[in-house]
Amino acid sequence: YWNIAVESPDKDIVTAAVDKFNKETKSGYTVNQVAIQNDTYKEKLVIAMSSGECPDMYSSWSGGPMYEYIDSGFAQPIDDLLDQSDVKDKLLDAAIEQGSYNGHVYAIPYLNVSLAGIFYNKDMFKQYGLEEPKTLADLENICATLKENGITPFALANASKWTGSMYFMSLAARYGGLEPFQNAVAGTGKFTDDCFIKAGEKIQEWVKNGYFPDGVNSLSEDDGQAKQLMYQETAGMLLCGSWYTGTFQTDSEEFYQKIGWFPFPAIDDSDADPTIQIGTVGDQFISFNCEGDKLAAAFECATDHLSDEVADITYSNNKIVPVKDAGDHIKDPVVKEIFDAAQEASSIQLWYDQYL
Repeated sequence: YWNIAVESPDKDIVTAAVDKFNKETKSGYTVNQVAIQNDTYKEKLVIAMSSGECPDMYSSWSGGPMYEYIDSGFAQPIDDLLDQSDVKDKLLDAAIEQGSYNGHVYAIPYLNVSLAGIFYNKDMFKQYGLEEPKTLADLENICATLKENGITPFALANASKWTGSMYFMSLAARYGGLEPFQNAVAGTGKFTDDCFIKAGEKIQEWVKNGYFPDGVNSLSEDDGQAKQLMYQETAGMLLCGSWYTGTFQTDSEEFYQKIGWFPFPAIDDSDADPTIQIGTVGDQFISFNCEGDKLAAAFECATDHLSDEVADITYSNNKIVPVKDAGDHIKDPVVKEIFDAAQEASSIQLWYDQYL
């Protein structure tokens, strides 16, 4: 079973699920998990498939890459197994949908409901008389105030590019909604739509204003260079996926108490629905490259990721299990805000890099 859970808390969650399976299963199978760092993982998985050595179970991000794995024969449908389990009724409908392709379910979502949103230093905001923004203009006023006081507005490590793409995706959605992206993907529209042009121009404007760290495109997210700017309090905000709640808490409970969160704000003169969010309803999805009894065993291990005892670990690390009753288990106020934003969203657009 290949996955990207190389660090806590993800490592703790996946390990608990695998240990539960290996201890309790009557299938006769044992799961051996192999954790590989994010960017390396994507390349290694494709190489393994190309050489005919794809693992029996593997996690991915849904979207376009998952569709390619399915079309290439490296993922099996699990409709029958899902129908026979109690997991189908537990999972959020949107989570099942993101694990589906051409009318069949191919993957089990787990780990987190992840949205792109902005984490910020509450102490810093209080010091400079700042409040959570309602509009993009409000956000730019915050950026200008922080910059004037020698603080980098946004912590960003963009060497791998997917981190910086969150600004582009969020701005495009706020300028034009989701239809321009959907049309561009379908070939009935183009990525030269006005919302994409405006998003790119806004990012260029923010770069010129110094709203990002020096050397931003050479800084590494995998090496933690964005979060370090937050910990050093040389940056005031960080736009990234909401898995950062677990990251912050695991690294420093004391620092996490300084953290607030808000969704990407609306744009004043835009008609786009401001409740639209960018993210995934299941931060990882387990697919299956096996059949028969082995597939049934692998499915059992995958659903163990959603079991009550593993879910307790997930919630305790400020992640949101992609199930319908998640709200009953969330006590952390930041995570509650994120879950509420997900619940209120008219639509959740999967990350462009994964969708495409």
